[in-house]
Amino acid sequence: MTRKPTLLTMIGVLLGSGIAVGACGSGTGTSGGSGTSSAPAPSPSAPSSTAPPDGGYHPVIDPAKFSNRVTNRYFPLRAGTTLVYEGTRDGRPQRDEVIVTKETRVILGVRCTVVRDTVTSNGALVEKTTDWYAQSAAGDVWYFGEATGEYTNGNLTSTKGSWEAGVDTAQPGIVMKAHPEPGNSYRQEYRPGEAEDMAKVLRTTATVNVKVGRFSNVVVTDDTDPLNPDKADHKFYARDVGLVQADRVRSGHHEHIALVERHG
Repeated sequence: MTRKPTLLTMIGVLLGSGIAVGACGSGTGTSGGSGTSSAPAPSPSAPSSTAPPDGGYHPVIDPAKFSNRVTNRYFPLRAGTTLVYEGTRDGRPQRDEVIVTKETRVILGVRCTVVRDTVTSNGALVEKTTDWYAQSAAGDVWYFGEATGEYTNGNLTSTKGSWEAGVDTAQPGIVMKAHPEPGNSYRQEYRPGEAEDMAKVLRTTATVNVKVGRFSNVVVTDDTDPLNPDKADHKFYARDVGLVQADRVRSGHHEHIALVERHG
């Protein structure tokens, strides 16, 4: 979901993407693996990603109102599912394999599902990301952080964009509403100066044809990044599948990906 070099992160997921991907835990800043510890829970309140009038962003998270079982019809995360995307960036082939694991991590007292995402180009590793998601009682899918790494010639070159809710003022955001409607706008992630992706629902009735099939009543979002105003992505989410296509619609780069395989 942060400023990644490709569209190939769920949400981003999810691309982002991703999404979601900065590790989950109990506010320690560690990354990877599973965990069982939890941070003290804030005072109970229904989760909300609406920014108050002063422009601040302080969603109240009640762990009792969240689950790592993500069943949102436009962003389902069933353990054991693998999604494979293929596309191009500036004419170069890119491939992304997204795996919904059985692992969980705890952030801000919320147990999150762990999703792993690997991007390659011509067989060479480009990026590896681990994202953490949970679903609220209202059915919205929340993004609690990511640990992301960019690679060149097999060497890790950057972890920029990594973040964890509760660390360095970072806050979780929503990647998919329970009932998306045109005009809905929401923050997907928030770490000031590092991860500030936003989304707006454009349509809920699109039709998309990709290698794995034809989908109708597809939700289309416009994903933007205030830290990178020249970047905008249109993402397409199908019922019971999730992300099926994404296109970079503004910036100096041309990117396109589509779902080519789905297992589990």
